[in-house]
Amino acid sequence: MQETNKKNPSGGNNKFKFNPYWIYGIIVIVLIFISSNNTNNEPQVIDYSTFSRELLPSNDIKKIVVVRNENKAEVTLNEKAIEKHKSLFKNDNVQTDGPHFVVDIPSIDSFEARRNALENDGNEFPSVSFESRSKIWTDVLAIIWPLFFILLIYFFFFRKVSGSGGGIFSVGKSRAKMLEKDENVNVTFKDVAGLDGAKEELEEIVEFLRKPAKYTELGGKIPKGAILVGPPGTGKTLLAKAVAGEANVPFFSMSGSDFVEMFVGVGASRVRDLFQKAKSKAPSIVFIDEIDAIGRARGRSSGYSANEERENTLNQLLTEMDGFGTNSGVIIIAATNRVDILDRALLRAGRFDRQISVELPDINEREAIFNVHLRPLKLEEGFERTFLAKQTPGFSGADIANVCNEAALTAARKNKKEINKQDFLDAIDRIVGGLEKKNKIITEEERRTIAIHEAGHASISWLLQFAHPLVKVTIVPRGKALGAAWYLPEERQLTTTEQLLDEMCSTLGGRAAEEVVFGRISTGALNDLEKVTQQAYAMIRYYGMSKEIPNISYYDSTGQQEYALGKPYSESRAQIIDKEVSKIIEEQYERAKRILCENAEKHQRLAELLLEREVIFSDDLEEIYGPRPWNSKGEEKEKTNETEPEDSKIETEENNSSNLSD
Repeated sequence: MQETNKKNPSGGNNKFKFNPYWIYGIIVIVLIFISSNNTNNEPQVIDYSTFSRELLPSNDIKKIVVVRNENKAEVTLNEKAIEKHKSLFKNDNVQTDGPHFVVDIPSIDSFEARRNALENDGNEFPSVSFESRSKIWTDVLAIIWPLFFILLIYFFFFRKVSGSGGGIFSVGKSRAKMLEKDENVNVTFKDVAGLDGAKEELEEIVEFLRKPAKYTELGGKIPKGAILVGPPGTGKTLLAKAVAGEANVPFFSMSGSDFVEMFVGVGASRVRDLFQKAKSKAPSIVFIDEIDAIGRARGRSSGYSANEERENTLNQLLTEMDGFGTNSGVIIIAATNRVDILDRALLRAGRFDRQISVELPDINEREAIFNVHLRPLKLEEGFERTFLAKQTPGFSGADIANVCNEAALTAARKNKKEINKQDFLDAIDRIVGGLEKKNKIITEEERRTIAIHEAGHASISWLLQFAHPLVKVTIVPRGKALGAAWYLPEERQLTTTEQLLDEMCSTLGGRAAEEVVFGRISTGALNDLEKVTQQAYAMIRYYGMSKEIPNISYYDSTGQQEYALGKPYSESRAQIIDKEVSKIIEEQYERAKRILCENAEKHQRLAELLLEREVIFSDDLEEIYGPRPWNSKGEEKEKTNETEPEDSKIETEENNSSNLSD
């Protein structure tokens, strides 16, 4: 098949392909044809009273054959009498040679008595012969039909249940896809951009398999397993494919859900079969993707029998990885984005010796990932690639691939021959905020309310030291939002209390602007309120940023309290937390109103400009409010550099990108 595809890249194939299922169809058609022909050629069945009352006295019968072992009589009419008794036939096609009728006789004695009575009355009785018949073919057909349907059920039902092959008796066999060491796997570590730390640890595992003596000579042992942990889309599965391409050993790939089946005990059986195959091919690598499907912590919701099969599968996996057997030469690699719910016995040393963190890429890693996905795209001449990484903080590798694809689609939609910078900016806006809906029906009053709301966000974010600098604001509906503001968030690992409070104040600026200008509020701040409430509760319950409840965190990083019936604090403590949350939010809301009142004229000018243009940028805010006295990191600028250079655009600021506010 591979050679054919190479010779015929279009995928066309004019050769006749035989399907073995056609055999079953032909057999069914033949049996139906034979059955229908037999039905058409069979003699007409009539009752005994019609036979004795109409046919016997008519002298139209040529002969009668009595089958002793069936108590039946086959009646053949004279050729001239067929038309006379045509009313007794249901079919128009009547065989001239007969037999024409079949009669169930009560008994041989009663038939003989009727025959003698007619002869005594002077009637001429037709010739009668007696015989016994065997029912071999009838019995054979009666056996064949059930067997045939059983075979059909087997091939069309049990084979589907058990997967791609092997039948019902291979339900417990592993479904792992095995790549032999001589098979060509195209993905290598060179194809994985970024993730240098994860690649370094996996490269060492590959080196273990290639040159085990290098480590065992010093008394070291090959690690039994490594688990890749990180958010979705960060490249965990891609790293596993790279290991398969680099290791040059048999590679078994399987998903955690492949162990789950409708039959009890199948999961454990598949685990045993998987490790048996891996040991027979040792040294080898076993990759289990989404291991949380079977690796959830045991003992939770134990009253439900639905969890017993999953726990049995997990127990078998733990036994195979450690237990009484040795897994020499077999390395397990797993991937999950829910390490907090995994069973602790699965993560201990001796099973998964290494926990490799695959985090979201930083600006340098994003630039490398963009370079990989930009290779097949037709970019305009002189296209500057560096700004893309700065525009996408928090994007995963999968998100970056989506941006590149969306930019190509955007350019094609505009009938362009090449992709330019604006296409990428439009693609990022669409992915973050959704598609623009310029035709959405909005009243003039609603439009003005949205402009005041978004201008409030923009004004406060520009005036506060630690708020994210603005990129642009729009009142064009996009996705579910009626208006949106894009910011340049700083990529930081730690966040201070002041930074959180400034971000909350900026988020509440929209609702505060509505109340200051109109004296009323609307439902448009739902997303803002949700975000602020979550931040405030996180500050109190998780980060200990409260004067009333300092230095206490109720965050459970282990996930052991996921199914807890109650809160980890008392009702009195819950009341204090609620009061602190309300206090923080109200303080920042009043702060936002105070800032807007102090800058009411500039805020109004910004809203009017937004109503006029529908989209405004940071340059417009700088025109109205003047330059920010802080840089992109919230640090105060030096006095000798009070204003930014004219060429300091969004794409030249490091570690920043657009992000939808609401």
